[in-house]
Amino acid sequence: MRVDLKSLDRRTFLSLPVVSVVIPAVAAAMAPEAEPRSMPAAPASPVVDDGPINFTAGVPAPGNFPARWICGSSSCMDNHDPPIQVHGYNEHTVFMRQNKAYSFEAPFLHLYFGNERILMIDQGYTQLRTDWPLRDVVDGCIVEWCAKHGRKVEEMELLLAFTHLHDDHYVGINQFYDRPNTRYMGQTHEEMIGFWGMTNYPEERVTLDLGGRDILIWGNPGHVFSEFAYYDTYTQILHTGDMFYRGRCYISFWEKWFTSLKRLMAFLEDHPVTWVVGCHVEISRTGQDYPYGITYQPDEAPMHMKVDVLKHAYEVAKTITKPGIYFTGSVFLCNETRNATTVDRIAYAYD
Repeated sequence: MRVDLKSLDRRTFLSLPVVSVVIPAVAAAMAPEAEPRSMPAAPASPVVDDGPINFTAGVPAPGNFPARWICGSSSCMDNHDPPIQVHGYNEHTVFMRQNKAYSFEAPFLHLYFGNERILMIDQGYTQLRTDWPLRDVVDGCIVEWCAKHGRKVEEMELLLAFTHLHDDHYVGINQFYDRPNTRYMGQTHEEMIGFWGMTNYPEERVTLDLGGRDILIWGNPGHVFSEFAYYDTYTQILHTGDMFYRGRCYISFWEKWFTSLKRLMAFLEDHPVTWVVGCHVEISRTGQDYPYGITYQPDEAPMHMKVDVLKHAYEVAKTITKPGIYFTGSVFLCNETRNATTVDRIAYAYD
């Protein structure tokens, strides 16, 4: 019996005998004549180059976030939402989110389009393309953008980078191994900073030119040691990764984290910021913590935050002198609480 894996939901998949699913899939993958999957074909109509897009006029470029992100379901087996939610913040900026039924982490992924190249920040938490079609979705976004703006897909370089070295942010990078005109960030600290040409991490700030659209990048450690902040000059959105987001900000190295926070405060003095965004949401609109590993967050807070949320967290952080979990009203600062995955009262201070 032959089964089309793409047509199955999880409940149907698990009900089938293993020989009907696994053996044909493995055989197809191992067949010597099998060709690697390529990018989707561009539309048949001729590509007409519109000329360079001006990414410096009228900034910050307006955009919007969805009123509600797909936030899982009470039964992962019966979840019928798309594996990846795709939202166009504006014409040249795409935010995506992994469905919580595929990973409770539900990380957010970013696509920034320039005249010459595309930056993708983070690649999610599922390795196999047959389990979670990230590569297909990203290629589809690129094909659509190129068709609309008179670009040739094969001439647009894709840069795959991530915020930090935790696997829920880079595992999906393997889906792109055979994609042409694509560069990948390595998975060691030296390769990460080398990808951006940094020689003085974390203080050094570098500029990535996507072709008229600049992305500013600098070190942002504290959650982990190898971590970046990203600032898009076109939308003026500041991406703080897992160092700061709506949820449990796990701080492994307090001094490094607080220094990174001070670096962000200094950045705000010289650069306009429309929104601050992080990699996850783990909190409700009313400040309720969603427990670690949960796959349904029906009333979760928005991913994007006003600058004041970050500034207030800084004021709270200045008062912290010992390990513990501190609630700012918008985020939980989990200062050196090791592997605590809840904000319930534990052996540490709770303020």
